[in-house]
Amino acid sequence: MKTNWQASAVLAAVTLVASCSIQRAETASTAQKQMVGMSRERVLACMGVPAARLAEGSTEVWTYGSGGRTDTFAAGTSTTTASAMAYSSGVATGFATTNSFGSSSTRARYCVVNVVMIGGQVSAVNYAGPTGGLLTRGEQCAYAVQNCVQ
Repeated sequence: MKTNWQASAVLAAVTLVASCSIQRAETASTAQKQMVGMSRERVLACMGVPAARLAEGSTEVWTYGSGGRTDTFAAGTSTTTASAMAYSSGVATGFATTNSFGSSSTRARYCVVNVVMIGGQVSAVNYAGPTGGLLTRGEQCAYAVQNCVQ
């Protein structure tokens, strides 16, 4: 009975995390549409000062870093072999060997948000980097743009 409860708790936690990731991905997608037309001043108010700025004529690109999640996957196995011998004299001897193998993989997720402005107004919001999973593309971008979405 306890095992079913633990499995249910793990499933609920995984579902909650996935749900949050999906919501952040939707926020990032919405921001790409809602921010078009936004003024330079409004971007400063909702996103803060950019990490970098590039200007060419009336076109500016403001760059922000966002997210920074690291996913680690690990697996391992261990095998122990033991043998013992007892003698009639009351002496016992034994020996054991253990072989172990393990591996892990780490993947970092982050987003570079580029806000493109022409004439002081947002014309596009672009995302770059490993921004999320297969179903949560852009989710790491939400951290930078979430205050700009109504």
